[in-house]
Parts: sequence; C-alpha cells; structure tokens
Amino acid sequence: MPEKMNYNPDILTCLANLSSDEVFTPPEIANAMLDMLPQELFRSPDTKFLDPGCKSGVFLREAAKRLNEGLKDRIPDVEQRMDHIMKKQLFAFAITQITGLMSRRSVYCSKDASSRFSVARFDNPDGNVRYRRIEHTWIGGRCSRCGASQEVQDRGDELETHAYEFIHMDDRELKELKDMKFDVIIANPPYQLADGGNNASAIPLYHRFVEQAKKLNPRYLSMIIPARWYAGGRGLDEFRDSMRTDHHISIIKDFANSSECFPGVDISGGICYFLWEREHEGPCRFVNMERPNEYVDRYLDAFPIVVRDNKAISILEKVSSRNEQMYSSRVSSYRPFGLRTYGRPEESGDLILRWNGGKGPYPRKKITIGTELIDKWKVIVSRVFYEHGGQSDNDGKYRVLSIVEKLSPGEICTETYLVVDSFDSKNECDNLYEYLKTKFARFLVLVVSSSIMVSKSSYRFVPMQDFSKPWTDEELYQKYDLSEDEIVFIESMIKPMDLGGSDA
Repeated sequence: MPEKMNYNPDILTCLANLSSDEVFTPPEIANAMLDMLPQELFRSPDTKFLDPGCKSGVFLREAAKRLNEGLKDRIPDVEQRMDHIMKKQLFAFAITQITGLMSRRSVYCSKDASSRFSVARFDNPDGNVRYRRIEHTWIGGRCSRCGASQEVQDRGDELETHAYEFIHMDDRELKELKDMKFDVIIANPPYQLADGGNNASAIPLYHRFVEQAKKLNPRYLSMIIPARWYAGGRGLDEFRDSMRTDHHISIIKDFANSSECFPGVDISGGICYFLWEREHEGPCRFVNMERPNEYVDRYLDAFPIVVRDNKAISILEKVSSRNEQMYSSRVSSYRPFGLRTYGRPEESGDLILRWNGGKGPYPRKKITIGTELIDKWKVIVSRVFYEHGGQSDNDGKYRVLSIVEKLSPGEICTETYLVVDSFDSKNECDNLYEYLKTKFARFLVLVVSSSIMVSKSSYRFVPMQDFSKPWTDEELYQKYDLSEDEIVFIESMIKPMDLGGSDA
C-alpha cells in the first residue's frame, strides 16, 4: 500500500480547522505555548496544570505526554505514572457539555473517566475535566459576572447557557481553587459572546479569563487570545492598561494574521499568546511571528497602547518627541452629524448628504449635531479599515484607509464616516486631504490598528501639520529625522494611494 494511504491525521488538528465560532487550538500551537514554560516542570510529580476554558483537551493531552516522559525515572511503572499524572497533576473546566466529553476522550481516552476504558480510573465520569451547567446572574438585563445579555442568553434549560464556570465563581469557590496552588494555568478561552446588538455585535470574554486566572496567582499563566486588547476597545480599555503595565508578562508572541496561527480562521486584529510569570519583573520579549528571530525586549507601557510592530517603536519615539498635537484630538466621534449608517437622502433639502450609497439632498433643519461643521470644508474618512483587522494583501502591504474624501460647505455625512478636520479655506482642506494619502500618515494609523474599525483613537500618533502648505512623504521623513531603515520599513508596509482614493 502506498505510504500516503497510511496517513492518520491528529483529530485535534482537524477540529482546529472546523469553525471560527469556538476556535480550537492546533496541537502545534499548544506545544509552542508549553515550550515557553521551564521544562523542569514536566519532571516534577508535584506540578499542577489547569485549563479553565477546556475545548478539546489539547493542552492537557500534550502536557500529559511531556509528564509521562519526564517522570519515567521518578515513577517507573507506566500505569502508576499515568494514574498519578491524570489524578494529581491535570485539571480542567470544560466550557460546554460536548467539549467536556471531547476533552475527556482526548485526555483519558474515554468520555467517561470512571469506565474501564479510561487510562486512569476515577470515581466519577468527569474525572478532573469538570463541566457544570452554570446560570447567569441577571441584573438589569445583564449578567453581573460576564456582562451577557439576558435577552440573548436566557434561553431555557434545553440550550447551553454559555455561563462559563471559571468566570462565574463566587469568592468562596475562587478561594478553594486558589488553595489548590496551581503551578501552570494555560488555556484558549472563549473569545466573545453575542449580545443582541446591531450587526450581530458581541461582548469580549477572553479578558475575564485572564483576570480570573491572575487572581489564582499561579507560577505561570499562558493564554492564546485575540490581539484587539493592544489598543483597547469595547470593554477592553481597563484590561489593556492592566496588561501593558504588568511587568510579570515575560513573552508575547504576536500573529498579525490569525490564519498563520489558526489555519483558515479570520480573527479581526490578529491573535497572540503570552507567558505571565509570578517571579518575573521586567521587560517583555515581544515577538512578531512574521519575523520571529527579530524579537525585542521592551516595556509594554512605553506608549498608551501596546505597539504591535517592533520596527515601529523608533519611528513613534521620534514623532512623539516633538510634542505636537495629535489628530485624535480633532477627529470627530461617531455620528458627526447625528445620522446613523442607515440615514438616507430625502426628496428635497438645502444640504447634500454623503451616505454609503452616494449623495443626495437633506434638510438642514433636521441636523442638530455638528452644526458648526456644516458650512466648512471637511475631510472625511471611512470608519472601516481597507484591510480586515490588520491583514495585508498578498504583497504584504497595506492601504489602511478605505475612503478619503473632501466635503464642500453645505455637505454632511452619516456615521459611515468620520470627519477628520474642518477648515474655512479650501486650500487647507486640500492639503489635509493630501497629507492623509501619504504613506507616513497612513503608517501611523496602521500601527494602532487592532480591529476592522477606525475611530478617533486610530489617529493618536498622527501629528497635525501646518496645512497652509502641502506635504509629501519626503518632507515628512526629513521633518521627523527618519533613518534610511525606518523609511524603507514604512515604504515596505504601505501602498501608494492616488488623490482619487484608489491604489496607484
């Protein structure tokens, strides 16, 4: 029989490619995370591991393999060794009933840990991979523990509650868990939960698992999570600040393109996994995985966000050193004229409305927000990045801004767009318009990108200029004293853009 017919794929590798709803961890990524730990942990019979967001059991399975090898001299009998590992060293909370069954099958070779087929016979079917159905605690239509929407998640006994046990523990339960003194907490937690908002919006959950795990004060904590927290965002601003000022984080490995970590899975803003060490107090080794050998040891709180690309640091330092006003102080908030995305032109009106389908008349009397901008020259940009959450085109370059346009006096827009700035003169408007097309300005927007959306904060590193004159990239490079290497880096990252808004 040909060799290729004997191929026997790892079932957990197959599962990792199934869905972006619950993202399963490929075994090679689980092992890469375990590789970050001191390997002597796998030679001690006292090391305890906890996976608080268990989906496929891959972390415990791979840890078991390493412990089985590492404890051969300490516990020579293989049956006694596996019994000790499974009962004394590996623990988990499954996120659903089905993932509990799946995880026990992966770890114990039996979905029933008390059966004769289990590699370690427990007194109960769950073994140490526990699943308990937990109910949300509703207060004012939201769960007081995780923020879930009662309207969406209060669905009856026949469906999963998605009230994950680990983040719904009370103080007593958390203390009991802390008293177990886990050495390693490692997980790929649930990322988000639908909340019934517009466009199927969802609240983030992964940060709650990280925060809860830190309360247990393990020796080591490692989780793989979306990288959107770098710049904050919905419900993540406090988490961002706590992470970037936490000098116990010793390693972050960053994937700008999530498919490089989870094949076939598109996670806006990319993905990262980190190592938190209780005894570490110092800089973090930040690794851009597209250039894994060019890591940098740096403190994450050097800037108000976590800057993703190590090569961008020196550029931002030069720009920031001039203490100029940044455009985040000028860009409008959402709905610059109070009109929602679904706003449409009317049959008649003395203004012109720019919406995502073109332009049309709109009555001035209906505008009560942003009235001071109506009769000025304005530059607007789309609220959606051209690239999906930090993923470049095949050439590795980014356009960044989808739409950059000028609005004349008497023209307004819906919340599809942000107003970057407004002027009394057309000349200044024209020069800002050209400035936003420069690779320099778009690069400074890109380094903040961690999701599909553009906001005021996306312009936190874009300095204001004297717009009585036009600006070119060459002039900007010279003004900020960029080195040849820094210029080459910007040029390698950003696509040209013509004045009509298309790729050059």
